Amino acid sequence: MPLIPIYTWNKSVINFELRNKKFSKQPWAQGVILLACVVIAMLLANLPFTKHIYHNILHTSLAITVGSPDGGGFTFPAQMSVEKFINDILMVVFFFTVGLEIKREAVFGELSSPKKAIMPIIAAFGGVIAPALIYTLVNHGTAASSGWGIPTATDIAFAVGILSILGDKVPVSLKVFLTALAIADDLIAILVVALFYGGQINFLLLGIAVVLILLILLMNRLGEKRPWFYFLPAIAVWVLFYYSGIHATMSGVVMAFLVPMTPRYTKEYYYHKRDYYRHKIAEYDEIEEACGFPNGPQRHCLRQLSKTSKNCIGLSYRLEHTLSPWVNFLIMPVFALANAGVEIPDPSYFNVLQFTPGIGSVSMGVFLGLLLGKPIGITLASFLAVKTRLGAMPDKASWKMLFAVACLGGIGFTMSIFVDTLSFGDQAPEVVTRLRDMGKVAVLMGSLCAGILGSVLISLVNKLEKKNP
Repeated sequence: MPLIPIYTWNKSVINFELRNKKFSKQPWAQGVILLACVVIAMLLANLPFTKHIYHNILHTSLAITVGSPDGGGFTFPAQMSVEKFINDILMVVFFFTVGLEIKREAVFGELSSPKKAIMPIIAAFGGVIAPALIYTLVNHGTAASSGWGIPTATDIAFAVGILSILGDKVPVSLKVFLTALAIADDLIAILVVALFYGGQINFLLLGIAVVLILLILLMNRLGEKRPWFYFLPAIAVWVLFYYSGIHATMSGVVMAFLVPMTPRYTKEYYYHKRDYYRHKIAEYDEIEEACGFPNGPQRHCLRQLSKTSKNCIGLSYRLEHTLSPWVNFLIMPVFALANAGVEIPDPSYFNVLQFTPGIGSVSMGVFLGLLLGKPIGITLASFLAVKTRLGAMPDKASWKMLFAVACLGGIGFTMSIFVDTLSFGDQAPEVVTRLRDMGKVAVLMGSLCAGILGSVLISLVNKLEKKNP
C-alpha cells in the first residue's frame, strides 16, 4: 500500500480539484497507472515476440563479482537479478514509506488514540483472519496451503481512488474508517511477511542487525536528527537482513520507525533566525545594487534561512514528502511491470473454481478470500466491536453501507502480489512457478471483482438510503 494523502471528502472541493490539479495529484492517478502497468506486463509476458525478452530481462544478473566468477570470487548481492532488485531493494523504499505513514498515524493520526484506533484495528484483524481461513479451508493439506497470506492485504491506492470517484455517496466517516483500516491492515501484512515468509534464519547476522538497530535507537534518543546518521546504518541493516533470512524489505519498516519525527530546530529558533536574516537582507540592499535582488550576500542569507526552515520539519515528514511521488509513480509501477506479467499457457488459469487433488486451488482460495472473506471479516469484526462496545459505529453510517465499503477492502493488489512472490518456495520449481502465476491472476481477478462489487453496492445502498432516509 502506498502513502495515503489527506483528502477533503467534499464533492464540490473534489470537483474543483479534478478540474485544476495535474494528473499526478488526482487520488485515482496511481490506480490508473498501476492498472496500465498490469495490462502492459500481461501483454509483454504473453505476446510471442516479447515474452522471451521480458523474462530474460527480469532474470538478468545485477550482482557484482570480485575475483574469479567460476567460484573463486565474491559476489554481492548474492543471486541478485533484475526481478530480485525490484522486490528486495526498490520495495524496501516502498515499505519504508509505509512504515513512515504507520508511525505518523500512530503518533498523530487515525491510530493515535485507543478510541480512534480500536474500531479500524479490530476490523483489520477480521479482514485478515476471514480470507486466511477461507484460503486454508480450500487448500488445507495441499501444495498451495502456504499461500494463505496472499488474500489478507488491502491496496488502499485503488480503494481510495474508487471512493474519490464515488464522491458523497459514501459518508466521510466511512472513508476515514477505510483509510485507518488499511493502515492497520498494512501493519498486520508486514508482520505476516516478517513472521511467516522469511527464509532460514542466520541468528548471528540477525543479532548483529539487532545490536545496530539498538545503537540507532540510542542515537535517536540522544537527539540526533541529521539524515546521514540514519541513511548509512539503514544500508547496513538491509545487508544484514538480506543475508540473515529475514526478508530484506522488513529493514525498511524497522528503519522507518527509528527515523525521528521531531524537528531539529524549534519554532522559537526559526522565528529568531527569520528575523535575523530579514534584517540582514535589508542591510544588504545597497550592496551590489547592479545585481538586483537577491545579490550575493542576500543569496547567502536566503540559503541559510532555507536550511533553517527545512530543519524545522521533522526528518520523518521530509522523507515521506520526498519519497511519496517516487514510490507512487515509479517504484510501484515498476513492481507491477515486473510481477504482474504472468504467462497464460491455457485458459485454466482463469478458472478460479478449478481444484487439483494434492495441488489444491490457489486461485479459488485467493479469489474467494478477497471477494468474500475481506468484506465478511471486516463487517463481522466491526459488528462484534460495536456490540461489545469496544468500538463505535462511524458517524452517519449504516451496516449496509459499511459492508459495501468493506467490499473495497477486497482490492488486494500490491501486498497480495508481493506475498504471492514469497509463497510456495518449498515446492518443486515448476510447481512454484505455476502456483505463483495462478495466484497473481487470481489476485487481479479478485481485486477487479471486489472493486466492481463495492462500487455497485455503494451506489445501490446510497439510492436506497435516499429513498428511505
